[in-house]
Amino acid sequence: MDNFSNVRVRIAPSPTGFVHVGNLRTMLYNYLFAKHNKGKFLIRIEDTDQTRLVHGAVENLLQALKWAGIESDEGPYLTTDNKVKERGEFGPYVQSERLDIYKQQIQTLLEKGKAYPCFCTKDRIEKVREEQSKNKLAPKYDNFCRDLTKAEAESMMRSGTPYVIRFKMPEDKNVIVKDMIHGEIVVNTKDLDDYVLIKSDGFPTYHFANVVDDHFMKITHVMRGDEWIASTPKHVLLYDAFEWQAPQFAHLPTLLSKTKKKLSKRDGDVSVKDFIDKGYLKDALINFIALLGWNAGTEQEIYTLNELIHQFTLDNVHKAGAVFDLEKLDWINGMYIRKMSSDEFYEACVPYLINAKILTLSKGKVVVSSTGEKVAPAYIKDILALEQPRVKKLTDIVEAVGFFFANELTYDAKNLIWRKSDQATTLTNLQLLEKLLHKIKKEEFSKDNLKKTITELIEKNGLDTGGVLWPMRYALSGRDHSPDPYEIAGALGKDKSLARISAAITKLGQQ
Repeated sequence: MDNFSNVRVRIAPSPTGFVHVGNLRTMLYNYLFAKHNKGKFLIRIEDTDQTRLVHGAVENLLQALKWAGIESDEGPYLTTDNKVKERGEFGPYVQSERLDIYKQQIQTLLEKGKAYPCFCTKDRIEKVREEQSKNKLAPKYDNFCRDLTKAEAESMMRSGTPYVIRFKMPEDKNVIVKDMIHGEIVVNTKDLDDYVLIKSDGFPTYHFANVVDDHFMKITHVMRGDEWIASTPKHVLLYDAFEWQAPQFAHLPTLLSKTKKKLSKRDGDVSVKDFIDKGYLKDALINFIALLGWNAGTEQEIYTLNELIHQFTLDNVHKAGAVFDLEKLDWINGMYIRKMSSDEFYEACVPYLINAKILTLSKGKVVVSSTGEKVAPAYIKDILALEQPRVKKLTDIVEAVGFFFANELTYDAKNLIWRKSDQATTLTNLQLLEKLLHKIKKEEFSKDNLKKTITELIEKNGLDTGGVLWPMRYALSGRDHSPDPYEIAGALGKDKSLARISAAITKLGQQ
């Protein structure tokens, strides 16, 4: 029977670079499970593979979690001034600071006869594996050092021969793993080898350290990617060797690309930082990632973090791999963008426009980079409001509204011509528009009044609607896709709209 009292779960990432979205999904599911069951969520840093460590990776991890709103109860955390500190009674929470604990525990296994030193060189092990491969056998250690006497082992240690410590695998024993997602998994020890617990540099392997740490940190549930299913029987046997109670295991579905292969860097952006930089909103990314392998059994697709906490259970986590559908993420992100207030959207977008050098901050004021003109937030908000219903991510805003702030538009004059029209007709229609716009007062230069006035011009002169509105749209934006021309002209104002219509007439007249 599943026990959900005093739940303690952990994430144990290696500080080897930026956080992968797959890691974020594992972190999120652990967090949701802990909070749903009123338990504790821990962070532990697994840095035993010293060759793969990346400077600043721990800070990147903690920043990603902080950005995502996933706060740990124990382990490393970032202070307000971005210093890494630790909290909790079961520390240290960094494996390289726990070496004394591992030394004590490996000694226990050696004394029990559950582990042994192995002095085989890499060359010897490689030759054994080559021979096994030739004979179509599964590559595994051949137990060469398993039956060394204590005296033989101690003699080799005194002589300085490098060695590792291996687990002494029980012979011909069925290992039963009861996985909360995949059900019962049975493996016979004949298919497992005497795997390494302590490496020759004195550091523990993942297999050893994670079992020791999970025990002493009182972890009740281990939730991790399903690539660890094959290793779990080894971990269960290690718990048995120590005579410890094993936690419950839940192995989460793999994230897949559209080609149904494991999601990797070859598939494009995969780190959380990539998605932050692209302008995906925190709540949208968390919402999307939560749905990669889980649903509540309803049609609901938009969830707040609190709703996810309330509804998340492992019963609704799938076994099969989950496809990372970027189009679905774009749709969800767009939904969150639509829900933003005008002020929120402005605050979110302006940094991207500044970074793209469309706008500049000068003495606390926002300035158009191309002209040096100061612009009021209200003016920018009006422009952003035209594109808020359309953009899928915040970076889209650069291309979407950049033309509003351009000093001069660059485009091929042929693009001004509507597909059912010609150069002469287009030129005439633009001249009629220019004449009409001159007559409209600045204070009446609004979207609604422009639509009314221009519609009257079209009807009175029997003009083709597309033949008027297309060149108007293109003259004002220099783009095939944009808000409607009345919205653009209303946002630009009379002077800028007339200047762009006049420039279009000149361009087309020179063809």
